[in-house]
Amino acid sequence: MREYLPVLILGGIIGTFTLVFLILYALEKDKKSTMGFERHMADKEIVRRLLRYAKPYVGNFALVLVIMLFSIVYDITSPLIIGHIVDTVQTDFEMDYLLTIVVCYAGILVVSLICTFLQAMILQRIGQKILSQIRLDVFTHVEKLSHEQLNNIPVGKLVTRTTNDPNAISFLFTNILVTLVKNVMVIFGVLGAMLMLNYALTLMVLCFVPFVVLFTVIFRRFSRKVHRKVSDATTDLNTYLSENLSGMKIIQIFNREDRKMEDFLTRSRNLQKAKYGRMYVFGVFRPMVYMLNISSVMCLFYFGAKGHLQGTQLLGQVIDGSVIVSFYMYISKFFQPIQALAEQFDMLQRSFASAEKIFSVLDLEPQVVDEPDAMELEEIRGEIEFRDVWFAYKPGEWVLKGVSFHVEPKQTVAFVGATGSGKTTILSLICRNYDIQKGQILIDGIDIKKIKISSLRRHFGQMLQDVFLFAGDIRSNIILRSEDIADEAVWEACRYVNADKFIGRLEKGLDEPVRERGNNFSAGQRQLLSFARTILHKPSVMILDEATANIDTETELLIQDSLEKMKNIGTMLIVAHRLSTIQHSDNIILLSDGQIVEQGSHQQLLAQHGRYYQLYTLQYSKEQLRKV
Repeated sequence: MREYLPVLILGGIIGTFTLVFLILYALEKDKKSTMGFERHMADKEIVRRLLRYAKPYVGNFALVLVIMLFSIVYDITSPLIIGHIVDTVQTDFEMDYLLTIVVCYAGILVVSLICTFLQAMILQRIGQKILSQIRLDVFTHVEKLSHEQLNNIPVGKLVTRTTNDPNAISFLFTNILVTLVKNVMVIFGVLGAMLMLNYALTLMVLCFVPFVVLFTVIFRRFSRKVHRKVSDATTDLNTYLSENLSGMKIIQIFNREDRKMEDFLTRSRNLQKAKYGRMYVFGVFRPMVYMLNISSVMCLFYFGAKGHLQGTQLLGQVIDGSVIVSFYMYISKFFQPIQALAEQFDMLQRSFASAEKIFSVLDLEPQVVDEPDAMELEEIRGEIEFRDVWFAYKPGEWVLKGVSFHVEPKQTVAFVGATGSGKTTILSLICRNYDIQKGQILIDGIDIKKIKISSLRRHFGQMLQDVFLFAGDIRSNIILRSEDIADEAVWEACRYVNADKFIGRLEKGLDEPVRERGNNFSAGQRQLLSFARTILHKPSVMILDEATANIDTETELLIQDSLEKMKNIGTMLIVAHRLSTIQHSDNIILLSDGQIVEQGSHQQLLAQHGRYYQLYTLQYSKEQLRKV
């Protein structure tokens, strides 16, 4: 009994660790809210949908599988060859025979390295193609979503779905699945080779496997929790940074740098603690598996040395030097994939979680879509009619209530009224950014639902109060819709709306860089660029939503001159709070609480002495006071 004392001590140590981990496992709460992979979509459904992306590359995956078999041959045969070399060296041998064995080993090694390289290259190419396709699908689908859906989804969430989450799926195809298959094949291959070489030592090694499985199950629970904490802390920090970097000017104005720095440090420390927790979990799991690996090696050496010195057998099996060397290598090749499998299953679940998030976006049905029989419109005259239109952003909360009006081609119609009266909503409905609940909207006598959305919007030019400019240069922001427009046409559009004056003063002219959101230009300059962008594409209907708000007097005069020129192009619809900017409109529609209260020309409405007269008188008095 005394001779087996070292083995008993080793068993006691492993048993103690196992008991401690089981207690911790039992004390740990198993709540879905504490785990990072709570999902509503079954794994089977996720796999089925992911296979659609892999289907075009079935031949490539089959080739990878064949190549993988060659690389696995090295893992299985190399310990046998090394053991045979040891056995040959211990006896009388011929140098030519030894060199033959060494050359065979080197040949298998070279073939394995080449196969590993080819496997990696093929999988990376497949992964990048799948990654690009997923990103394209997500971005294309987001483009089809309605304005209401885009308003309800945070931009950061869509960015994550288009960038980070596809990376996890790409990693699934390029690494996780293939490595899982390879590790499983290696484990069974090595196990078979060990059984054929010495079943007694194989049974000894298998005694440690239950402990590896047990530690893996325990590790998965703790790893999911720490991954969730790291993810939440990272999201919290990124959200805080995004908001506060955007509002840094306000922070400086109100001298809140110190307080914001404290908040930032708090979130940074939370992320640091979460990452420490992840380090501790992996720092315990990996050494424990390694301990089992070393323990099996110690048992191998113990029984091997005992058999060699005392001539004893283990379960009737003789253990010599070549067997010990081969088993030493096999043990490493046996435990390494087992440890990797545990971590890969964890990564597999994270990839499935990312896939579900992507599919949740792809499963969003666009609320505004083309009718089956929708038509293309090559050109429109610009006649617009609302017939008893009712609309609500939220059910029961009507923004428009039975609105009806008619706009003749090339007329200029202005919408005025208090904030929330429905002015901007009318302009959005004409472009079919939303669908109405009741009534009918017609363009040239055709219901807009019977016109393809892309065709309808192609004939509209929208100039909004908050002009959005893309990072690039002035030219790319003006020719937005197409690339085959000559510079002379761009300059002509700029001259037409008086934008050429400030562009000509710039060092690089049309090539002047535009920073994010155009923040290196004034509000008036951005507005003139939006006018040029609209005029260049010759729209049949122009929409101006508070286009002259928050602009200095000098720039407003330029814009007013531009507006007078643009009236000759087509139908113009204007929303404005400054009544002085719409006095020359053909028709002015006054809205209140989603209904038309008054409409007519400027002079007609003043003669009625109604609400429009009151608004105009009030604004006129304020203007006079400002002049004084």
